[in-house]
Amino acid sequence: MKTLVTASWVIAHDGHSHVEIPDGAVLIEGDTVLAVGERTELDRHPAGERIDLGDAVITPGLIDLDALTDIDHLILDSWGSPELSTGFTWSSEYFDAPRAVFDAAERRTVREYALTQLALHGITSYMPIASEVHSEWAETYEDFVAMAEVSSRLGLRSFLGPSFRSGVNVIGTDGKRTVRFDEEAGRRGLADALRFLDHTELLDDPLVTGVLLPCRIETLTPDLLRDVAEAAGRRGALIRLHALQGVSEREFIQRTYGRTPLQLIAESGLLSDRLIVPHGVVLDVHPEILGTDTGDVAVLADAGVSIVHCPLTNARYAHNLHTFGGYRAQGVNLCLGTDSFPPDLIRGIDVGTQIAKLQAGDLGQGHLAGYFDALWTGGATALHRPDLGRLAPGAAADLAAFALDDFRMGVTEDPLRTLVLNGTARDAILTMVAGKVIMRDGAIPGVDLPALRRAGQRLFDQMRAAYPERDHRRRPLDELFPPVFPRG
Repeated sequence: MKTLVTASWVIAHDGHSHVEIPDGAVLIEGDTVLAVGERTELDRHPAGERIDLGDAVITPGLIDLDALTDIDHLILDSWGSPELSTGFTWSSEYFDAPRAVFDAAERRTVREYALTQLALHGITSYMPIASEVHSEWAETYEDFVAMAEVSSRLGLRSFLGPSFRSGVNVIGTDGKRTVRFDEEAGRRGLADALRFLDHTELLDDPLVTGVLLPCRIETLTPDLLRDVAEAAGRRGALIRLHALQGVSEREFIQRTYGRTPLQLIAESGLLSDRLIVPHGVVLDVHPEILGTDTGDVAVLADAGVSIVHCPLTNARYAHNLHTFGGYRAQGVNLCLGTDSFPPDLIRGIDVGTQIAKLQAGDLGQGHLAGYFDALWTGGATALHRPDLGRLAPGAAADLAAFALDDFRMGVTEDPLRTLVLNGTARDAILTMVAGKVIMRDGAIPGVDLPALRRAGQRLFDQMRAAYPERDHRRRPLDELFPPVFPRG
């Protein structure tokens, strides 16, 4: 069956770049885009279904390569002073007897809650990220079998694999951070991840792709990193490794192994165009490191590594990429992620462009087109999926649409500038994956949003209540998470 989707604007791809088409249309057959163009031209084609979105902008589906599939924890841990924030990490005592805060059924509900949020915000393709703070260790094979089923039922395009690690950041009784290791747990985790790759091959579901998602680089031994690189090469799998994201990470790796995180990545055999790195912030060019470019950025570019930039989360944790324009100029493939709640890539682009202006001292250096390129074609490049991230004949029929007619949006100038400056991803009115509508006007088939919201709040409260038992000082909740103003 053919479907014609129309709106006041369509962001198409002409083979060279994205282009804006006023009064545009997208013609879809099955799971593929047949044509993109002016409404008057495509309206003549017979279509079994016609979806007119009115005053809205139709875009390629949003690609989130660091998508939160958890209950929000940033709302808790992005406010604390350095001394207070030690309570947000495992204590060394807790390391000896950890427990899972959620059981398997609760973890499945957490995933459904989070994946529903992605669809509501126009995200069509994602790689998951979740906190291990409330896990017994990391994620499991069984968790991801269940997650793949939930994701496919909702209709999202997923790139999945359980996280694994051989160490945990802990706070000692002296209040200092270090990493404690259980190397056997790391080996079991990699075995689980490879087992899940086998599972996805047997599923043969076009919406589910197996990938390798090790945890933060400082929580992985060099031996495990080498094993990941070898397994990925043998299986042709993508790898996402959280690295180059913090000064404490760099200091620990230099102190422990006598090299920088980037050198450790290279020595492990991980540098290739299959490697995806959130956040890629802490390199020699960063002012907190050297403040000069001695070649780190070029190493990433030459290897074809993709950097997942998460501007909204970076800002909330007081980090900045130095700089978005500089990385692009050297040829690094940049893509985008949310990494926390809300999964709002439009707000992320807004924050990123304003920071870019501040860094350059030039209003013309916001790189808005570059940010949208990163969102769409940058994400597709990282995934090795040229059929994603663009609306063009032959591309996958993954798209999102955002309303421009809300009075609070104000007047429309350029549709993308208007959306970024005046809107958010909550203005999404349509999410379509492989030609199937998975969200329309805030509704998702088969999902009871009020009931899921209640479940999410209950699970968040449960997660929040468990923090004191991990805190090295066992501080109560009202001390770890004080209200903005005293409560009467």
